[in-house]
Amino acid sequence: MVRLSDLPPNEARPLAELPCPTFETSPWVSGPPLRERRVAIVSTAGLHRLGEPPFAEGATSYRVIPGRVKASELIMSHISANFDRTGFFRDLNVLFPLDRLRELAREGLIGSVAEFHYSFMGATNPLEMESAARQVAGLLRGDEVNAVLLLPV
Repeated sequence: MVRLSDLPPNEARPLAELPCPTFETSPWVSGPPLRERRVAIVSTAGLHRLGEPPFAEGATSYRVIPGRVKASELIMSHISANFDRTGFFRDLNVLFPLDRLRELAREGLIGSVAEFHYSFMGATNPLEMESAARQVAGLLRGDEVNAVLLLPV
């Protein structure tokens, strides 16, 4: 990912001036030991499966990524021209470490891997994504997920 200091001033200034939202509640809770946790991934890499519509600029939606998906079935439609996709093309686990979670579950270090994972388009105002984020929270709860690996891109 490009550094803000590497961008031309006319591109860097608006990004640096974006407000950073604060939230009144704290989502952090305690839970069972890691070896008992069911883990899901939530990414802002703009990932989706082949055949699904790509993310558009300002998208507030999300895509469901099945837990048994293969790397060859995923596409990144993240809209930022400044985003370096090299890692994604070489190894999906750089930004969506599903294989690593499967390994951790096999080794007994985590309890299990969720049936479904989720991807958003990261270059979007987080306040506009709240409704979709609440939907995903409900889906995670329904899948009995009690730990989420958040991967901002």
